[in-house]
Amino acid sequence: MSDISKIVSDIENGNIKPIYFLMGDEPYYIDKISEFIEKNVLSEEEKGFNQMVMYGRDAAVEDLIDNAKRYPMMADRQVVIVKEAQDLSRTIENLATYAENPQPTTVLVICYKYKTIDKRKKLYKAIQKCGLVYESKKLYENQVADWIRRVLAGKNYKIDTKATLMLVEFLGNDLSKISNELDKLMIILPVNSTITPNAIEENIGISKEYNNFELRKAVGERNVLGANRIINHFAQNQKANPIVVTISLLNAFFTQLLIYHSLKDKSSNSVAKALSVNPFFVSDYTAASKNYPMRKVSQVIGLLRDADLKSKGVGANALPAGDILKELLFKIIH
Repeated sequence: MSDISKIVSDIENGNIKPIYFLMGDEPYYIDKISEFIEKNVLSEEEKGFNQMVMYGRDAAVEDLIDNAKRYPMMADRQVVIVKEAQDLSRTIENLATYAENPQPTTVLVICYKYKTIDKRKKLYKAIQKCGLVYESKKLYENQVADWIRRVLAGKNYKIDTKATLMLVEFLGNDLSKISNELDKLMIILPVNSTITPNAIEENIGISKEYNNFELRKAVGERNVLGANRIINHFAQNQKANPIVVTISLLNAFFTQLLIYHSLKDKSSNSVAKALSVNPFFVSDYTAASKNYPMRKVSQVIGLLRDADLKSKGVGANALPAGDILKELLFKIIH
C-alpha cells in the first residue's frame, strides 16, 4: 500500500516517469495504477489527441514503440497505455531498445498481468534506470482481512470481524472481487457505518449461518446439530458450496489443529503467528483441541483424504456430494 501511495503522490507532484511497467500475479493494483494515470496525467482537453489505449493481443511490440515515439499535439506529453501486455510475453524483451532511450514527452504504461519479466535481462535493467517497475504480488489469505479494514477505513467505514471473515472465506484473496463487493456495500450504507454480517448476507448473498466458517466452528465444537444443519444446506445448494472447497478448508483446519497440539506456547498471539490465522480464530482451535486429541486429529486428516477421493469418483460409486459430506461428518464427530 505504501508503494502505491508513493507512486500516486509522485504523479500528483509532477514527478512522472516515461515508463511504468506494472507486472505480477495481483491484477488489482495494476488496474488501479493504470486507471489513475489514465484519469489524472492529462487534462480532458488533452486526452483526445494525446491518450491512447492499446491491447497486447492486437499489437506487436514494434507498434507500442512507434506510438511511444510520437510527439504530443498541443500538450506537454502523451500517454500510451498497453493493457493485457502479457500477451506480448514472447517478444516483450524487444522493448529494451526503446527503454534505453525513451521519448521524454511520452508516458508509456505497460500492464503485464499474472507474469513478471526476467530481472536479469536488459529490459528490466533499462526500465529501472529511466522509469518504474512495480511488481503486484498476491496477498496471502491471512493478510486480506487487514487489507479490507484499511480500504474501508480510508473511506470512513468500519467492518465487523465476522463480516470480514465471511468475505475472505467466500472470495478468498481476489482483491478485485472483494473491492467490487465493498463498493456495492458503500453505495448502500451511509458513511461512518459499520458493515455487519447481516449487511453481507442481505446485499452480497453470503449466508452468515450456512458457510464453511460456521461449519468449521460447529465441527470443532462437536456441535452435531449445527454441523448437520449446515451440511444439509450445502447438499441443497451445491453450486454455491462445492464439496472440494469444504473438504479443503476442513483439511486445513485439522492440519493446523495438529500444529496447535505441538505448540509449547499457546498464547493467542503465538498461536495466531504459528498457524498464520487471524487472532479471531484462536479460540476455535483452543476449543477444538479439547474435543480432538492429537491421535483423533491424525485420524480425521485420513478421513478427509478418503472423502476427497470419493468426491472425485474414486471408489465411491459416484455418491452424491451431500452423502459424502454427511458420512464424513459422522465419522469426524463420533
